[in-house]
Amino acid sequence: MSVTSAMQAGVSGLLTNGEAISVIGNNLANVSTTGFKEGKTLFSDLLSTSINNGQIGCGSQVQGVQNVFSQGTLVSTGSATDLAIQGDAMFVLQGANSTQQYYSRAGSFAFNNNSILTDPSGNEVLGYGMSNMITGTSNGVLGTIDLANFSTMAPKATGTLSLSANLDSASSPPAATWDPSQANFDPTAASNFSTSATVYDAQGDAKSLTMYFANTGANTWDLYTYDGTNYTAAGAGTQLTFDPSSGALTNPNPATISTNGMTVDLTGTTQFATASSVSSQTQDGYAAGNETGVSIDSKGVVNVQYSNSQIQKIAQVALATFASPTGLESMGGNLYSATTTSGAALINNTSNLSNNTIASSSLEQSNVDLGDQLTQLITVQQAYEANSKTITTADEMMQDVLNVIK
Repeated sequence: MSVTSAMQAGVSGLLTNGEAISVIGNNLANVSTTGFKEGKTLFSDLLSTSINNGQIGCGSQVQGVQNVFSQGTLVSTGSATDLAIQGDAMFVLQGANSTQQYYSRAGSFAFNNNSILTDPSGNEVLGYGMSNMITGTSNGVLGTIDLANFSTMAPKATGTLSLSANLDSASSPPAATWDPSQANFDPTAASNFSTSATVYDAQGDAKSLTMYFANTGANTWDLYTYDGTNYTAAGAGTQLTFDPSSGALTNPNPATISTNGMTVDLTGTTQFATASSVSSQTQDGYAAGNETGVSIDSKGVVNVQYSNSQIQKIAQVALATFASPTGLESMGGNLYSATTTSGAALINNTSNLSNNTIASSSLEQSNVDLGDQLTQLITVQQAYEANSKTITTADEMMQDVLNVIK
């Protein structure tokens, strides 16, 4: 019986080490597979047999094959939609014609002919939409990342023109009077300083708005405008008043005026004894634009760039974490699915993206260490041969017993 048990133990050793070689072979085959996570064979012994208050082992078995989710090396690719995760999260995908969710570390993504971000197998990358595409505020709704509605950007009329300037306190009132109704009216002769800004109407047409500042004495100035067609009428200028001791603008308060269908914000404008000049000037309008490119930042926010120099944040790539990622089931094609062992996917754009970083134009390589796998292969091969020797020896002993019986 003991010889038979030895033979059975040897057979179990052959089987388990054969499975281990299969796992190592799979690791080696995927040493260049993007996002691949190596497998590790877990062994356990078989139930022992009790003999005379002792126990004799009955061999070994494969307890399981565990995926090792250690970080792989990141390599640059030059493609903005190639993504890699630094951390323990996974990308969330779904089949093109299903709602089944899958998870992956392989971020080789691209927009397909329907402008949807997908992996090479056509699985759609999921992300959150935006409630505010300027600030990048997520709306918390999970869905596909679709560029179809963002190929163009509508124009925006200028609503606010912000101007911060200094008006020279040493200036004297201009010799000419501001009166556009006069023949040969010269606005530069009727003002001390002027500055122009490009603004936009509701159709996105660019127009120039020129602002003229005329000193009226006693720390006061009048502001006039010209929109390319019309000047501010005589006597209709906006009065600006400055504090003589601090040089700060005191009127209007707050420092905004309405003119030419927009708000002019003069916050920061001063009156000092230095040459009149503009320190900053911005406006919030823009022309219509066409999509010129896409970029994805470290928080997974998808930014669309337009020919009008504007950017819209259209989505945020979703990430999933698991209580026990080693319990995920491999589905092939660099995909995993959740199991009762792994726990349900925890998809939260706030916590996951604070603990993980997304690297754009990069891919995560396989975490298989070639040298380590070859070392393991030699060890398992030797164990396989040793178990084979156990069977051979047991067989020879069995033949000796049979010969004695004959």
